[in-house]
Amino acid sequence: MAVSGSAGRPPRVPVGAEARRWGTFRGGRTLVVAARTVTSTVRVLETLPELLRGDARVTVLFAYDPTSAFSSGVLDLLRDAGCRVVPWEQLGEVAPDLILSASENIDVPEDRCPVLVLPHGVGFQKRVPDSRAPRTRLSGMVPDALLEAGRAWLAVSHPDQEEQLLATHPKVSGRTLLVGDPCFDQLAAALPDAEAYRRALGVADGLRLVVVSSTWGPTSLLGRLPELPGRLLAALPYDEYRVAAVVHPNVWAWHGGWQVRALQGDALAAGLLLMSPVHAWRAALVAADVVVGDHGSVTLYGAALGKPVLLAAFGEDAVAGTAADALRRTAPALDPGGDLFRQVEEAVADHPPERYAAVAARASAVPGQALVRLRAAVYELLGLDEPAVPPPSPGLPVPESAPAVVTSWITESTARRRDGQWTVTVRRRPAAVRPGGEDRDDAEGPFRHLVCDTAEPDRRLTESASVLFHRRPERTAVAALGRIRETLERFPGCRLAVAAVAGGGCLAGLRDGRVVEAVPTGPAADPGLPAAVVYTALRAGIPLDDALVGLRVGGAREVDVALRTRPAAGQSPG
Repeated sequence: MAVSGSAGRPPRVPVGAEARRWGTFRGGRTLVVAARTVTSTVRVLETLPELLRGDARVTVLFAYDPTSAFSSGVLDLLRDAGCRVVPWEQLGEVAPDLILSASENIDVPEDRCPVLVLPHGVGFQKRVPDSRAPRTRLSGMVPDALLEAGRAWLAVSHPDQEEQLLATHPKVSGRTLLVGDPCFDQLAAALPDAEAYRRALGVADGLRLVVVSSTWGPTSLLGRLPELPGRLLAALPYDEYRVAAVVHPNVWAWHGGWQVRALQGDALAAGLLLMSPVHAWRAALVAADVVVGDHGSVTLYGAALGKPVLLAAFGEDAVAGTAADALRRTAPALDPGGDLFRQVEEAVADHPPERYAAVAARASAVPGQALVRLRAAVYELLGLDEPAVPPPSPGLPVPESAPAVVTSWITESTARRRDGQWTVTVRRRPAAVRPGGEDRDDAEGPFRHLVCDTAEPDRRLTESASVLFHRRPERTAVAALGRIRETLERFPGCRLAVAAVAGGGCLAGLRDGRVVEAVPTGPAADPGLPAAVVYTALRAGIPLDDALVGLRVGGAREVDVALRTRPAAGQSPG
């Protein structure tokens, strides 16, 4: 993306003499946003429009600073948002009245205009590498020169954060503003609408959503356990859980989206919802039933929202006495080598609502007031009277996301008979992250077998599958029988071929020519579930003629599946 101006030539921007000649709006003040990283730029973009809504007195420009190790993606973000951009080196020619940034590590031109720094997380929680020297520094701390010149103002969400800063940087004294946390306010306000976000993410009723949250760096969750999303998907039953991953924008910026997706390729094939690092992570966090995270701000936000939390990693760079430190001392640790399913289940079942009350209290001392306080600070620094109308409280957008499609499962099923009624219990886990798809020949079960959609892209799985099914319904039973014959011929290792039929139910064809009709009496997610009933009936010796078998999936969810035999494949369906 090109930016205004070039070396040696003043930028053509809607301020100064250029504004008088070419401009439409007559802004009396100029606010410049320092755009250095995706994380910090997003934080401003999510807040600033509400602060300045309807006010033509303020002209906003975005100055792109490419010096960060994590600057990749900033220009794309600004372009997509329609921002007016100038090069950082020409910032002095713009003569701003206020510089606003959520990135503290900036070198601003010598001037008298104030610099307001917003946090892009929960306070000053950790030490990070200093780009100016081979050392670490406190995240959120501005250069001393800005403090000494009396130009810097640091927005904080809790008075304790000022004390933390003063302990290491006495020059901060008198330079903080208690404004709260706009991001946390928006997350908290969205909680009552959690079901809408769950539906948008494809999390059906009765399912739990696990959000895996990783900050950046070697001590982060993905830095220590890059395989954890896939292992969670392998451990958690598919018909009971969904898993989403929120990965810090710095990971995307440094390694690139291609690398992130490649490393999580198996997890993505198993249904991982890899959230956009820009906006969609907020909806996932609101929708979450449990958060598996580290010392990053997303994990802290989850705890402050009252979500169950399991800490899978916690870096030594976390600062003592902060909200992150309080979380470390309160939240249970995840044992990566233990039973992940059991740990997640217990985290939900054993979670008292008040467990993280102290973390929430430290996240913001003035909940719900951030936009009002922040707007007052911005207008005071600009030297303008605030608009009479209070700033709006924007809702959290519902994300546009296509649900992940899983096309193969390792299925374990059991059959039990009570009072003359057979019940088949099915538990599926994605095959992309589960080794071994061979049938287990235990006479009493569980019957372990590989079930694949014929759309499965991994040929190793389809050629090894005991059961293959076609998800898209055929218009007629005759067409379904034809599809079954084709599948059995194409995949000689397949024991059972299943085709859905329009109007409900499916047909299952066996190697010996028998055909079984399976019709659920209630909603079944896909043909793989009634197919599991037919397979289990064959293994357990359940009669296939006019049988009504209970299908139990995902704990208490149960429907009946009516089974009856039809004419053999190749004969008239009657």
